[in-house]
Amino acid sequence: METLKFIDLFCGIGGFRVAMEQACIENEIIPQCVFSSDIDDSCQDSYEANFRDRPYGDITKVNENDIPDHDILFAGFPCQPFSIIGNKRGFNDIRGTLFFDIARILKTKMPKAFVLENVKQLVGHDKGQTLKVIIHTLEDLGYSVRYSVLNALDYGLPQKRERVIIVGHCDPILFSFPSPIKPYKSLDEILEKDIDQKHFASEMIKEKRKNKHKSAYRTSVWHENKSGNICSYPYSCALRAGASYNYLLVNGERRLTPREMFRLQGFPDAYKIVVNDYQARKQAGNAVPVNLVKAVILKLLPYIATSMDITSILRDYEVGYNRS
Repeated sequence: METLKFIDLFCGIGGFRVAMEQACIENEIIPQCVFSSDIDDSCQDSYEANFRDRPYGDITKVNENDIPDHDILFAGFPCQPFSIIGNKRGFNDIRGTLFFDIARILKTKMPKAFVLENVKQLVGHDKGQTLKVIIHTLEDLGYSVRYSVLNALDYGLPQKRERVIIVGHCDPILFSFPSPIKPYKSLDEILEKDIDQKHFASEMIKEKRKNKHKSAYRTSVWHENKSGNICSYPYSCALRAGASYNYLLVNGERRLTPREMFRLQGFPDAYKIVVNDYQARKQAGNAVPVNLVKAVILKLLPYIATSMDITSILRDYEVGYNRS
């Protein structure tokens, strides 16, 4: 069996790692995480509880030469610090941002490929200049680069969560992003049966919601936006780490439980939730959708694991990425 080494930057609770391990195991590849990093202590606790190794802390303090060699780099990098980008100065433009830490590691270690994830808004930030500088920087490092906005709803998860995915590879391959595969799981497959009363909204909130909205669905997640408008769908709107505690309510009555939020992000039930409800909501809201990035990884694997049976991998991609 072939071994693929990877690193997991800004790893959070390990969504990329779960996706990579599932994709590799399905295709008889041995995945080996040789380095991970996240500055959040609670995320480190969750990561360590599930993968038995604790991520390094502040990546800005890690020398790129000390990071082990690897085949793939994964990073769900923070999107906030982009204010200085946009002057078309390439590598120099990104200094002072956390994306710079990805670029300096890529420049030194030159893995075969990388997969980066960010919010959809990155595409339009500064009228597209931010993403343009990021793409040009990656290309200047010697990578063929493609990006696309993908929706978790199109890859088996009942959550409308759009993310920009950036894929790069050293060889001039004909990589294409995975086509949408439906249907997504029903909410009934995600929702728990026995719910602690602490998750239910107050009678005042429930009455207010139901006076303003009638759902067309037997099981739905009600979403209230900042303007107070309410809508409901047979799937969840995007989980958000810093949103109002009651902005999503199952059937207009109760909040999602931690396990339900993790399921909406594609984490298997075997994944241990070791933090309190507040941290679990924050962690789920910041996580990458496992099914979405797994679909991307499965499309990328044939180009990286060159000694493998590529036909077999492609066949498994068509039917197998959402077995878990």
